[in-house]
Amino acid sequence: MSVSTIQASVEWTTKATAAHRRRRHAADRRLRLYGIAAISLAIGLLAILIISLIGTGHKAFVQTMVRVDFPISSERVQPENIAAGNFRGVVSDALSAMFPEVVGPPELRSLGQILTNNTQFMVRDAVIADPSVIGGSVTLRVPASDPFDQLNKGVVSRDIPESQRRVSDQQIGWFDRLVSEGRVSTPFNWGLFFNADSRFPELAGLAGAIVGSFYALLVCFLISFPVGIAAAVYLEEFAPKNRFTDLIEVNINNLAAVPSVVFGLLGLAVFLGWFGLPRSAPLVGGMVLALMTLPTIIIVTRAALKAVPPSIREAALGMGASHHQMIAHHVLPLALPGILTGTIIGLAQALGETAPLLLVGMNAFITSPPGGVMEASTALPTQVFIWADSPERGFVARTSAGILVLLGFLMVMNAVAIFLRQRLERTW
Repeated sequence: MSVSTIQASVEWTTKATAAHRRRRHAADRRLRLYGIAAISLAIGLLAILIISLIGTGHKAFVQTMVRVDFPISSERVQPENIAAGNFRGVVSDALSAMFPEVVGPPELRSLGQILTNNTQFMVRDAVIADPSVIGGSVTLRVPASDPFDQLNKGVVSRDIPESQRRVSDQQIGWFDRLVSEGRVSTPFNWGLFFNADSRFPELAGLAGAIVGSFYALLVCFLISFPVGIAAAVYLEEFAPKNRFTDLIEVNINNLAAVPSVVFGLLGLAVFLGWFGLPRSAPLVGGMVLALMTLPTIIIVTRAALKAVPPSIREAALGMGASHHQMIAHHVLPLALPGILTGTIIGLAQALGETAPLLLVGMNAFITSPPGGVMEASTALPTQVFIWADSPERGFVARTSAGILVLLGFLMVMNAVAIFLRQRLERTW
């Protein structure tokens, strides 16, 4: 053994070097603990958010329904003009039949408050759909009004003084009688997904917001995807490297960090102010979201193009392919998984944006889903904003339920991005 080897072994076995190794190992352990603590904190905060949303919003996924037999007399409803029938009187007749001891208009009005205010229109639609019930009766399950829905779900306490709740003791007695007769049920609330917005919480749904978000994202995709890919391909494959292109790249990177409200102000000034496009239309919302998503798609596409090995380009050019053929037939197909992943993530981010849509008016009160990109509409995040600002107690649960639905769509879009990435990715 040489003298240098002996000296090295002596140096590594001294007390100073041993203490130095212990400090290094301790620093490594602390770094790992910091990482574990950070991840645990993030997961814990996310779990608190999800649990709080589920705890508040799960009640909106069920709806209190009351089964009522409505007598459709020919005196109330004329077969030749059903729409002009006295369906409010039909509802009063049904309530009087269930509670014959209730007499007088004030008590009947108080009894009628158990059912949703739109009960007469539901009966009208049922009779229009089947005119043969005139002269007989029709049995429907209609939603209970919001105060009794909250009472049935335990949100409104029976123990508080009558003066501090919206339902009287007499109304509670009537409702309990309906429960004892088996007329009250709490099925899954499909209306949350298939109804449009309403000023009555028991009838409000997300159908208009879902359709509006779909149209807005469709417009966003049709604009941002081809334009973003074309811009990225030009900057990465064709543009000369000079001060002008460097300035463009810096501005693109800066635009990706600009707050979304700035894009909303741009859409308000340009699309609504200069171009005169209709307010609250998904076309305008989609164009604003496209402006916001474009920098992200360009940056992701350029990164995906850079990830393609240079040997692919050299091999294609060596086989006689033109520059255009090399990009279109070899580079872009190999970069497509990364491009699609970045595009879907960008669209998922656009789906959750609220500020730019508020500025272009996509927070209107819409009682039916839009029929196209030019009709007034709302979107999922703006619908959540509208419900959160509503004073009725029933909208509290619906606000959390709307957030859960929005998170569900975001999770699905991210899952699709991961699936496409794993399915289409090529490794070398």
